[in-house]
Amino acid sequence: MAKPKKRYVCQACGSVSSQWAGQCADCGDWNTLVEDAGGVVTPFQAKHNLQSGGRAIQLVGLDTDIALPERMATGIAELDRALGGGFVEGSATLIGGDPGIGKSTLLLQAAAKLASRGLSVAYVSGEEAADQVRLRARRLGLGNAPVQLAAATSVRDILTTLGEGAAPALLVIDSIQTMHSDLIEGAPGTVSQVRASAGELIRFAKERGTALVLVGHVTKDGSIAGPRVLEHMVDTVLAFEGERSHQYRILRAVKNRFGGTDEIGVFAMASEGLSEVGNPSSLFLTHRDENVSGTIVFPALEGTRPVLVEVQALTVRLASGATPRRAVVGWDSGRLAMILAVLEARCGLSFSACEVYLNISGGYRVQDPAADLAVAAALVSALAERPMPADAVAFGEVALSGEVRPVAHGALRCREAAKLGFGRALAPAAQAEAGGLTLAGFKSLGAFVDHLLGR
Repeated sequence: MAKPKKRYVCQACGSVSSQWAGQCADCGDWNTLVEDAGGVVTPFQAKHNLQSGGRAIQLVGLDTDIALPERMATGIAELDRALGGGFVEGSATLIGGDPGIGKSTLLLQAAAKLASRGLSVAYVSGEEAADQVRLRARRLGLGNAPVQLAAATSVRDILTTLGEGAAPALLVIDSIQTMHSDLIEGAPGTVSQVRASAGELIRFAKERGTALVLVGHVTKDGSIAGPRVLEHMVDTVLAFEGERSHQYRILRAVKNRFGGTDEIGVFAMASEGLSEVGNPSSLFLTHRDENVSGTIVFPALEGTRPVLVEVQALTVRLASGATPRRAVVGWDSGRLAMILAVLEARCGLSFSACEVYLNISGGYRVQDPAADLAVAAALVSALAERPMPADAVAFGEVALSGEVRPVAHGALRCREAAKLGFGRALAPAAQAEAGGLTLAGFKSLGAFVDHLLGR
């Protein structure tokens, strides 16, 4: 009989190695390889014997009629938007975010709303005592909500308790990194424990039709801690984002088997908990009482929701020989370097003797490539010290050739800007619909700069 081989599992990324090393070869983290005592690797010795064992599985066609999954709307519109309409029975949802960002608060508010409608809701905390959860509920004005609380970390105990009677409609586990399965050796939070605990809880949810919500810790770079397979096991992955210095919070759908991805829900943190923000643009637009150079409004798009944000730029000329600085908040620094290079090479503008600072107001982070034209407009306005029109928005993608390319959902962006009182749009020439705005189209970044500088 072949001798079982040891394996070492990285606690950061879940990769498996046959021998221990100080640094993980896949993710590069140090001192994260731990021997996995719960599993062994044996050589592949024989093929499956197709004459014995196994069973025939049923194959169905793509055109088979199926019933749409039933959803439980939480009554929190922004959360339901990110989920695609609410929690699905028998589904597993993973929500991650920085400590103190409001994950537990949001889930407690959702659990209380569902329980107040007569649904059975269980909230299991592995990080806080039940009294601590009750105190938070009282601060949020939810002290009378019929939510069943428990403080436990043993998956066996949790499933035994929930399996005695009718399964709850919603089960919240806060957090999955604190859960422990006695089927696997190892401390809570290790790769094998997180994988095993999540697997047992998801199996229970699928069999009993319970909507399961797992709270996950995140690493220093913002990704969910534990094995990457955890995100593959669940049906929906939600990322809760925001800065503690700002009141807003964004709930972003990263993965959703029952709805669209890249949808967001916007919340504002207040003393009574998280409140919904029906008009996110009001959070990210500053008061524009007077025209200031280096600012322009950009209609960003998050899923199907347009959000207007203000792009701010500042250029400071330096003495000869000094090294200029480039600082970016809320946008990709590599993208800024590209826009600066195109402005210099294609438009004849010089930023080499200037420090450049770029900021997205309100702490919002823009990932939409349509922000290229707005950033270029803010940079040109700051360099020339010429304010942009207060009633204008700008959007469009800029190529290395200097071409201004069209972007998706231009009409939707324009309609949202028109609702907030803007009158004109600086956009690609190929933009067909203006959505109620006066459209100024440009084929190249050079023509756009000439228009801004009045050449």
